Amino acid sequence: MFQRIFNPLISRSFFVFGARGVGKTSWLQERFSSAGTLWVDLLDEDVFERYSLKPQRLDAELEEMKASGKLPKIVVIDEIQRVPRLLNIAQKWIQRCGVVFVLTGSSARKLRRGGANLLGGRANSYGMFPLTIRELGKDFDLQHALQWGTLPEMTRMRNDRERVSYLKSYCSTYLKEEILVEQLIRRLPPFRGFLSILAQNQGNLLNYQKFARDVGVDSKTIQSYIEILEETYLGILLRPHHPSLRKSQLLSPKFYFFDCGVQRQLAGLASSDLRPSTSLYGDTFEAFVIQEIYRMNSYSEAEYDLSFYSSKHGFEVDLILSRGKERLFIEIKSTEMVDEIEVRSLEDGLTELLDSSSRVIYLSRDSRAQRIGRVECKNYRAFIEELFCG
Repeated sequence: MFQRIFNPLISRSFFVFGARGVGKTSWLQERFSSAGTLWVDLLDEDVFERYSLKPQRLDAELEEMKASGKLPKIVVIDEIQRVPRLLNIAQKWIQRCGVVFVLTGSSARKLRRGGANLLGGRANSYGMFPLTIRELGKDFDLQHALQWGTLPEMTRMRNDRERVSYLKSYCSTYLKEEILVEQLIRRLPPFRGFLSILAQNQGNLLNYQKFARDVGVDSKTIQSYIEILEETYLGILLRPHHPSLRKSQLLSPKFYFFDCGVQRQLAGLASSDLRPSTSLYGDTFEAFVIQEIYRMNSYSEAEYDLSFYSSKHGFEVDLILSRGKERLFIEIKSTEMVDEIEVRSLEDGLTELLDSSSRVIYLSRDSRAQRIGRVECKNYRAFIEELFCG
């Protein structure tokens, strides 16, 4: 069992959203195992059937507990999107007796679409993700993380055959149980084809029209697919940086899947070797670092906005972290040795964007920290630790 750094405020009710298999239920079991907690596990078919047929059962049960002086301080409802009407019961008991409700699900998308009561601001919302470098600790291995991802179950696999089998099952089962069954899409075949194409184009500028032609749907459907992936915590949509918000919304964004192993499986690459000094390794390393920064930004509540920069002349910066007047321009390279020519080229390309509050950072696998001109060259792990945990 890994010690998770996921640390929501538990003095008031909250939602925990995240993709299947990231460890939501395990965290709940570890955190809320006391006798003063009532559990409602909607993944249990008997429990699901009982409450889906009559959600008022929960209200009656809580009334009985209150009458006997045994009203729980905390009620955990796992996979709340399966019976959204239970949220009305939750709101009643939050208002009436201050009961804390802990509610998990893949996303708020289905709840909102179904007109569900999201507790009107009486509950915080948090995201949970695959394991981070800090959570893995001494068990972290970069090659393994890039090749297979960091879903908790992956740490229990004994060999590559088991790992490939798990990823295949995860992708197919998730599509069936979460995306189609939850009625987020109407037809599975075009969505499955879209996922494969998107995985093969991870980190590139999104071309909705080309995707639409390749998949056989219209561009608005492609945009809705992207929204589904983002809202179900299956990916990160990076929007382009531009001083004008209106103009930035007209530019093409980029998309990164939430886990390297899942992305490689969807792209048909899970069984292939991932070797350093190849473009595929560099692209996967870039995606992993962005995933890690995204996760730690959420867990630490640092509240950076994430974007990227692409000029009309083809110059790009992989990631920009913005918070107030603070801006960090980050280039990500998988090299084990800083390339001074690349570093100086990075600074030259950013000249017009920099001000006194800007930082330019070149991340790599190089263990040495150094400064070249205005660019801070740092090891990727050291930088993430310094930024979010220092």
